[in-house]
Amino acid sequence: MTTSTGRCLCGAVTFTATPRRGMHACHCDTCRRLSGGVLFSVDCGDSVKVTGEVATYASSDWAVRQFCPTCGTGLFWRSNDGTTTMVSAQAFDDPAAFALEDEFCIESKPATYALAGERPRLTTDELYARFAPPQD
Repeated sequence: MTTSTGRCLCGAVTFTATPRRGMHACHCDTCRRLSGGVLFSVDCGDSVKVTGEVATYASSDWAVRQFCPTCGTGLFWRSNDGTTTMVSAQAFDDPAAFALEDEFCIESKPATYALAGERPRLTTDELYARFAPPQD
C-alpha cells in the first residue's frame, strides 16, 4: 500500500496515512451537518500519523471526530478502539486517487441528490454492525 499525505485548509495540521481501500460516501445526519453535504472518506485503519494539534469531539459512544482547531477543517472519524480512522477524502493532497467504493446510511440520503453508478449502499443498521460495540 502507498502512503498518502494531506492537510487541513490552513496547513496547521498535516498527516500521512496508508489507505486500506477506496472512498466511502456517508449520508448520515451527523456527516451531512459536519461537511455541509455528503462526507467522502477513506479508511486508513490505524496508520494515520498527525503533525499539529487536533481538536476532538465525541460524536457517538464508539467514535470521535477530529478537526483543526485553527481553521475548522474536519479531518478524521476515529473509532474509540483505535482500529479505524476514516480520513476526509478531500483533505488528502490527491483526493482523485480514490475511487468511490460504497455509500453508508443510504436511508438518510435526501431525495435532492443521487450519486451515479452501481455500488454497495449500506443502511445505518448495516454500518453500525461494523463499528458499534456489541450491546450487552
